[in-house]
Amino acid sequence: MTRTKTIQRVVNLYNKRELLTQLVRRDIRLKYRRSVLGYLWSVMNPLLIMIVLTGVFSNMFRYDIINYPIYLLIGRAIFDFLSESTRTGMWSIIGNAALLKKTYVPRYIFTLASVTSSAVNFIFSLGAIAIVMLFTKTLPSWYILLLPITLLQLYVFCMGMAFFLAAATVYFRDVQYIYNAFLTAWMYLSALFYPAKILPQKLYWLVSHFNPIFIYVQQARGFILYGKMPDTDMFIIGCFAALLSLVIGVETFRRTQDNFILYI
Repeated sequence: MTRTKTIQRVVNLYNKRELLTQLVRRDIRLKYRRSVLGYLWSVMNPLLIMIVLTGVFSNMFRYDIINYPIYLLIGRAIFDFLSESTRTGMWSIIGNAALLKKTYVPRYIFTLASVTSSAVNFIFSLGAIAIVMLFTKTLPSWYILLLPITLLQLYVFCMGMAFFLAAATVYFRDVQYIYNAFLTAWMYLSALFYPAKILPQKLYWLVSHFNPIFIYVQQARGFILYGKMPDTDMFIIGCFAALLSLVIGVETFRRTQDNFILYI
């Protein structure tokens, strides 16, 4: 019975692919509306941030980290995707309240579109890493072809979080303020701009086992920067975290969505 329902949901989602595509295009257009450089900001913005942060932190960590600009850029790109996708996903229901009150549209489609449009921007931002690799004469290894495995885990993880936050924000607007503080702490615990080995041993163990973003960043650095296969444990924990996030997020959303209309 459960299997039949799951298959039916997948079929329903496939039937809504045209609507999903239109919403993704709308979100991307809105992000760069009235911008002179438009989509180029997806590449320019991470490059500018990298230049600033490299100038600030490179003197502190230059002896400990190989190719610090790429190290930093990989971490920032992944964390920025988490931040953007979950923030936009959080407001995906409330932001489309007017449309939801006028006509029936599957509510999940807005959250799905928000995360997917952020994923498109994220893919563009990877161009910044390619540019820096070119300028620093960093040759990629064939392991870089395995990067989509990490990106898929990251996408599923962010999707689950976005569904959970979208449902929670409908009922509790305070979630946005709590989440902002949570994101700040999360960023500093993900070793984005410092070497992870400077963390105390116990804290490093906790971060490397219970911080999915740290794990996805380490996987990506392994494929892009170090040209090697990350530890198997990292793949297992990364996949488990992604699936757990998706199950919790989708179930929370599904069980609460019928009352959204009363609170938006």
